[in-house]
This record gives sequence, structure tokens and C-alpha cells, in this order.
Amino acid sequence: MSPFSLPLFSLLILFITMITGTTQPYKATDYFFLDCGSSSTNTYSQKWDRDNKDNFFPYSTTRILKTTSFTYTFLVTKGPKFLRLYFNPDTYSSRNPNPPFFSVSSNGYSLLTNFSASLTTSFLAKTHSSQVIPYFVKEFLIHVNNTQILNVTFTPSPNSYAFINAIEVASMPENLYFNAKTPKYINQLKGPVIGNNTALENIYRLNMGGGQISGCNDTGMFRSWDPDNNYIYGPGTTQVYDTPIRYTMDTPNYTAPELVYQTQRSMGKRANKYNLTWILPVDSGFYYMLRLHFCNIIPRYTEIGQVVFTIFINNQTAEQDADLFYWTQGSGYPVYKDYIVFVNDLDGHQSRQDLWLAMHPSPYKHQYADAYLNGLEVFKLSKDHNLSSPNPKLSLGNLQQSSIIEGNNKTPLYAIIIGVCGILVLLSIVLIVLLQKRGVKHHNTTCDQQSQAQISSDATLPSNRCRRFTLQEVKTATNEFNDNCCIGGGGFGKVYKGYMDNATTTVAVKRLNLSSSQGLREFITEILLLSILRHVHLVSMIGYCEDDGEMVLVYEYMAHGTLQEHLYNTNKPPLSWKRRLDICIGAAKGLHYLHSCEKRAIIHRDVKSTNILLDENWVAKVSDFGLSKLGSKDPLKAHVSTAVKGSFGYIDPEYCRTKQLTEKSDVYSFGVVLFEVLCARPAVIQCARDEQVSLAEWAKSCNRKGTLQEIIDPKLRGEIAPGCLRKFGKVASSCLHEEGRERPAMEEVVWGLQFALELQEWS
Repeated sequence: MSPFSLPLFSLLILFITMITGTTQPYKATDYFFLDCGSSSTNTYSQKWDRDNKDNFFPYSTTRILKTTSFTYTFLVTKGPKFLRLYFNPDTYSSRNPNPPFFSVSSNGYSLLTNFSASLTTSFLAKTHSSQVIPYFVKEFLIHVNNTQILNVTFTPSPNSYAFINAIEVASMPENLYFNAKTPKYINQLKGPVIGNNTALENIYRLNMGGGQISGCNDTGMFRSWDPDNNYIYGPGTTQVYDTPIRYTMDTPNYTAPELVYQTQRSMGKRANKYNLTWILPVDSGFYYMLRLHFCNIIPRYTEIGQVVFTIFINNQTAEQDADLFYWTQGSGYPVYKDYIVFVNDLDGHQSRQDLWLAMHPSPYKHQYADAYLNGLEVFKLSKDHNLSSPNPKLSLGNLQQSSIIEGNNKTPLYAIIIGVCGILVLLSIVLIVLLQKRGVKHHNTTCDQQSQAQISSDATLPSNRCRRFTLQEVKTATNEFNDNCCIGGGGFGKVYKGYMDNATTTVAVKRLNLSSSQGLREFITEILLLSILRHVHLVSMIGYCEDDGEMVLVYEYMAHGTLQEHLYNTNKPPLSWKRRLDICIGAAKGLHYLHSCEKRAIIHRDVKSTNILLDENWVAKVSDFGLSKLGSKDPLKAHVSTAVKGSFGYIDPEYCRTKQLTEKSDVYSFGVVLFEVLCARPAVIQCARDEQVSLAEWAKSCNRKGTLQEIIDPKLRGEIAPGCLRKFGKVASSCLHEEGRERPAMEEVVWGLQFALELQEWS
């Protein structure tokens, strides 16, 4: 759905240009532009038509349809067609002050149901940065069968009426979207096929890093391409090159305009510090096709393997090793990739959910650490011949979302950490009520309530990113918290494997132990933090339940469990050394993301091998943020003073002595994890000889003596290259310095581990 804001005169010039301009790569075999309700007698082209045999000025006239349905019929050739419906609610307001509600169908497909154009324009005005009059277009793609008829029927809702300003019908190449290349399905083996019995709705068509491309500058199908400024999340640089575009048989010249391929978004010099991310609100309960457009327009990229990146869609790996040059096979050659993902209807009301598209440089060392995207198209796929969804809700949540999306030049976390008062009051009430229910005394929680208030006062919980489940939904998902579904546990309580949304979504359900007062505070902290944090190496929270005295957190399911499960006291096959390195690098990147927020760092405070989870692709994700703290607000003060919390064997000794918490406390804990990975033993073994009780002290001592190879996991003997082992030991030992100021930052740890991986691969 594209908003339009051109004045009437500009629109007139635009459409005249569409007729008289240069030849386009594709010439539509069918093209109609019907002005609805026009009384003008001006005629500019036989291509244009009108429903009263006069011509039109776009958006200036409207057809008001009363209480009965009305159908427009277009005689067209067989094949796929664009159907575009143009709306300007201002044109009916003087004739009927009551906003209309109506439905639209076409050739057996329900396109809009009880639709309100005025609610849609209000929503667009609040979610787009430009303050303009939001005329808009709804674009659908429908395959016309042998009847060669395209019907468009408007049906007013009871006691209401319908209106339409203009209707556009245009043909398209047969295999451009329908029956095109086989798409890749995200998080499932198969899915819908976009064939002749599927209808699509275009939700987004974006020119990454470039400006608006009007229909007259498209390739002959009059598609509009919008800038991505309203959707890019966090930093991102723009690349513009005048590289000649060389279309191919696989990517014909009508696929997308040259202007799309000559600009792109990239990550720039800070590529390893964040993800290149776009947030795209969509209607839930549907499959979506994402078409990603790429083109190698940077002259220095001349070989395979120079720039390789990973593509994530809704926090799932869509492409593990996207090699730009391998795909394009040369400079100036465009290519596109199609992916299909299902967006779950989390609350059963088809409310809007955020569809995330993210990219990150490959964890393996390549010549250039970067990721690129030139263009993006997002299509909703019909379900049971239906594309309709509820009207957008105009609420505070939308305003919060708008401010998040607009803040595209700020660090993502800081753009989110504002305006918290409402959620703070709400969560405080919940916490007080629950504490009273359980009879927990105030003096036992004073310190952590203060720290909780600190986190709460700096964070906001976007309403559409965290689903609130009912207790019955959670019980159904876990078979009444059946012990057979239990997959783990901890201080908070038990963790269950469950299935949500008619068993289409596998989740991990963490249930609070009702006797745990600490769990209450962790519960609130996790909701606040995981609702605003998004990174490929951080676990994602789907929602929570606070119902009937129960407190439950629902996360994405991590198929391979915790890192510790694969190191010791297990029957699982041992991890290879290379996989262990990849996991360590991923976890380090997740911690670096937490520490590198521009305004306030987040200190995890409980880094350990059981809090590093592994997904089905062995991607490491940091989890369990219940003890997390925000770093100091004062740039001259590196620490925050707080009670000592964490896990025995991993806690920073300097933090224990001084009660002063810094990011370097996480670094110390991660150093213990590194040696845990290398040696495959717990952080503490009470029954061991004195010098071996603490893994941190024992491993440091062996590294100083040059005997580190004697304590590594026996299953890794002969597998680790000597140079790699020396570098890994040096990095891990540096993390365990007694004084925090002597320890490296997590960014340095990432670099050191990546270099260790290179040494392993070069051996």
C-alpha cells in the first residue's frame, strides 16, 4: 500500500508523462485507468477511460456507491494483472460526512472487508515521517483465467456506503511474480506456491538508499517504489554508483528499474557492531513473499568470497552465506531472491505484527565485512481466496512504533529507550499486586526494586512486539505443563517445549516457580529488555502470561538447547572445534551488541554456558536477561553500584569485592565460558584438587606455563591448530584479569576469536 501526496498539477504532469514518455522495457497488453465519477470532458489518451465516458484528474473525483453493491467489469486477455485502487477520503467528506465502510472483491477473491479509507489514511499519516496528505493506493495481483474478464465489486457495509476515486488495471509478464522461480521457505520445508490460483497484495516496494521512483519511471508496469527511510532500523549507509546495469535472461530488464539497482543500503565501517535491519509492519495470519533485489555495483568487488553475509527473516536464517559476487557473477548484473515466511496470528485478531528483515556479515573472515540490499518487494499471499484484514488501530502503540521507525539515524536501543512512564506504572502495579498475593515482604526486595525501577524508567514496551497470552493458551501449548514436555529449568522455574497457533509455532515456555520472589523481578526485567532488543545473537521473546497468579515467559524455541548440554555430562555427539569457535564468536557478538549501545550499555550479569542457546542452525544466542542492569548514565563513571548477583564460578571477583558492576564483569564471565568450551568441564568442581577447583584459575595457570594443551577436551586432541590454541588461550586469559580495566572490551574479544578461527582455517 503506497501513500501519495503529489499536488493535483504534479499528478497531471506525471500521468501525461506516462503516456508521452520514452519506450519502457515492457509494454502492457492490457492497460486501463478508470476515473470514477468524473464529469470532465478533457481527453488525453485512449488508454484512459472513465465510468461516465469522460476523462479524469486523479483523486479529484469520486464515485459514491450507495447501499447496494456495484461491479466494474474489464475485458482483458488471459494472464496476471495488476489491480490498483486509488483512494482519497477527502473527496467524499463534503458529500457525506459519515466515513464509509465497505468490502471489495475481484474474481472470487476477497480483497477488502469492512474497509475504512479514512482510518487507513490516518494510520499512514501517523506512521510516515513526511507530513503530507496521504492519498494511497491498494495494489493487488490477480491471475485472470480463460473467461478474460476482471470484475471488481464494491459492497457497502450495513448502513454505510462505498467510494472509489480511480481504478487501474495493467498486465504484467507471465512469470514475473506468478509461476516464477521457486522461492525459499523460512522455517519450514514447503509452503504455498504462487500459481494461477493465488492472489497477492503488494504491501511494500522499496528502493533501498534511493528516492521515490514514480510509476512513469518504472519498467512499463507503473509500479511505484518508495524510499526505505521509514522502515530502516538503526544505522545504515547509502551507496550510489552509476554502474551500467546489465540485465540477463534470469533477471530481464522489466524486473526492476535501473534506479533501484544503482543505489543500495550497506553497513559501512561499523558492520560488525549491528545488523542492517528493516522493520515492516504487516497483517498477521498470512504468508508473505519477500523479493530481495541485489546488484554488484561496487567496483572493488571482483571475486567470489570477498563479501559474504547472512540474511535473517523474522529472526530465522533465510540465507547462511549470501555471496554477492557469486550471485551476480560480475559488476552491474542484477539478481533477485524470493523468500516465503508465515507471520503467525498471535492474538487471533489478525493484528499487525512487525516483519523483520536483517543482514549481518558472515562470522567467517572475508575481505570485506558488509551486507547490501538494493530493493525489496513484500507481497501478502491469499489464504482461502482471502486477502482482507481488520482496519488499522489508531492507538498510542502506533505512535510509539512510528517514533521507533522514524529514528533511523540513532542506535536502535536508544531510539526505543524513551517514553516509559505508562508502562512503568502498569508493570509496577502488576508487581505490587503479585507481591501482595504471595506475601513477599518489602524489605527483601528493596534493592532489586530500585534497580528494576532504573531499567523501567529507561525502557518502553512496544505494544505490538510482545504478545500477552492467556493461561489457557499456555496450558494448551504445554499439555497442561506436562512433565514430559519439560526441557530444562533454573532459578526462575521449569522450561517446557510447547506448540502455539495450531501447532505451527514451536516455543519454549518458562514458568515461574511460585515460591521464588527473585523470579518476579526477573520476569519484569526480561519483558522490558527482550521486547526492545533485536539481534541475531540474542534470543527472541514471543510473549508472556500474567494470569491467575501464574507468570510465564514464551520464547522462540532453540532446537539444540544450551551450550553446556554439548560440552560435558551429556550423551550428545561432541562439537567440532570449528563449531565451538563459531558459537563463541556468535555469543561474543551478542554481548558486544548489549555493551555497545550509544547512550547506555546493558550488562547481562549472568553470562554462563547454560545461558547461551543454540538454534537449529547452531547459531548462538544469549538468553536469560532477568539479572541484567543498565550501565552508568554518567560518562565519567564507568560502574554502577549494586548488590552482587550472578552464578558461582562465573562472577567477576572485582565485582564481588567492590559491588561495582561494569561491562568488564560480563567479559570475565565470558572468559570462563571460553575455557569451559575448550576444556569441556564445569566452571567449578568442588571435589577436585585445590588448584583445579576453579576452572578460571586452573586454565589461567596452565596458559601461563604453556601447558594449556594438556587440559583441553580429550575429544579435541589433534584437532586444534597450535596457533589457534595459543590465540584462543590468550583471548580467554585476557578476559580473566583480576582488574577489569586490564580486560579487553567485547569488541576486542570478537576480533580475537575471529582471528583464532582464521588461524584454524589456515592450518
